[in-house]
Amino acid sequence: MTREEFDEFCASLPHTTHVVQWGDASVWKIGGKIFTVGGWNEKEDAFCVSFKTSDISFEILSEQSGCRPTPYLASPGMKWIQRTSEDTLSDNDLRDYLTESHKIVVSGLTKKLQLELGLLPEKDTP
Repeated sequence: MTREEFDEFCASLPHTTHVVQWGDASVWKIGGKIFTVGGWNEKEDAFCVSFKTSDISFEILSEQSGCRPTPYLASPGMKWIQRTSEDTLSDNDLRDYLTESHKIVVSGLTKKLQLELGLLPEKDTP
């Protein structure tokens, strides 16, 4: 996945915002909270993508070739994986994990903010 493809996909998710920071990283947020970062890498030719995961996905992916716990975001209570190559995760799989990361972050937003963003199912709205 190229940076352009990454940015295009993230822009397609509901109510996302984009900033470029931290040394030209492409940072995607929902409700002001980060759900993915693209561009952090140790090799100039590699485009890496970091994303928030469930506990189970973190345990599985952190042991896979081409994935690792995200440097700088790996701390207690924060489960972030960085895809460093397509060895384990195809671009399609990565899109699925980015969608899940978006959902994880949405679930952590206040109900008020979820309502303001139109992210609550109708049955949860007053």
